[in-house]
Amino acid sequence: MNLSELYTKALAFEFLSIEEGMHLFERAPLAELMYVADELRKKQVPHGKVTWQIDRNVNTTNVCIANCKFCNFYRIPGHPEAYITDMPSYRQKITETIKYGGDQLLLQGGHHPELGLDFYTNIFRQIKQEFPTIKLHALGPPEVAHITKLAKSTHHEVLKALKEAGLDSLPGAGAEILVDRVRRLISKGKCGADEWLAIMHEAHKLNITTSATMMFGHVETIRERFEHLVKIREVQAKKPQDAKGFLAFIPWTFQDVDTLLTRIRGVHNLTTPEEYIRMIAISRIMLPNIKNIQASWLTVGKQTAQLCLNGGANDFGSIMIEENVVSAAGAPHRFTSRTIQDAIREAGFEPQLRNQQYEWREIPQAIEEQVVNY
Repeated sequence: MNLSELYTKALAFEFLSIEEGMHLFERAPLAELMYVADELRKKQVPHGKVTWQIDRNVNTTNVCIANCKFCNFYRIPGHPEAYITDMPSYRQKITETIKYGGDQLLLQGGHHPELGLDFYTNIFRQIKQEFPTIKLHALGPPEVAHITKLAKSTHHEVLKALKEAGLDSLPGAGAEILVDRVRRLISKGKCGADEWLAIMHEAHKLNITTSATMMFGHVETIRERFEHLVKIREVQAKKPQDAKGFLAFIPWTFQDVDTLLTRIRGVHNLTTPEEYIRMIAISRIMLPNIKNIQASWLTVGKQTAQLCLNGGANDFGSIMIEENVVSAAGAPHRFTSRTIQDAIREAGFEPQLRNQQYEWREIPQAIEEQVVNY
């Protein structure tokens, strides 16, 4: 395959095949790959700013029966550390979030065997009743699949009920690698790849905006990463014309501290900064129908994430006032409202606060700088 021809095809926003993408990933000089991705970014996001967000990751429960091999956060039913977050806790956390300038909760938990559709719709309604301006970026396809099974219902009916109760958008959680060989090894208790994709397509038909993710650097092959990208691209291509579909794609690296994958199977995250930058660039190139590519500073750190802004990424994600799941597996990096803007400026870009719909926000005048304590 000719690199120049592939660059031309990519710059024309054509869909590259798995083989073409792999050829670029493995053979293209890093500087050239970054250049092509950066040119695409300039066309898709011509304002040139780097967006960021203020929200809080709150866990509905830590009880989960999915038994993912990369998760240190979950507890089995009946465990002394098991919990379900109650309304007074939400009230306190939302009040703090607003104080720090936040406009959203990222609400996720586990596959709790006793928490069904009524539990989530009641919580959503209570939160919206007390805090009508707070957006709920909540659950994810595996949790929707779990709730659907408990309710003996359909994805459509569950998503419709969640939306009516206050769900504003659906995160791309639980994607890992959308190949069932991999999922059987690392997250056997979660829905399969086809169901994950079907739930996202159903969300798009209901005009629920979503994001997509990929967790890589564990047991997957390079080809399986590209199968994942193509599947995401295909679902986005099927969305209704008036739906936004996937607003963003966020690739992040497996965090391996004390996980079962590491302790029992000896799997370590060996992703280098160059490999991560290549994946960001390839994400921009392979997903020409998804506008926003986010660099995961939480898992790769400030400097690598900054370099990604010249290699296809246009978004720095959230400061995450609170985050418990990825941090439990060793992600050490932290930002505040001030330091995330400083990092974006250091990389040569202008920071722009946004909401989940990628609409620009003014930084609230009364914003307080949070103390990073998680």
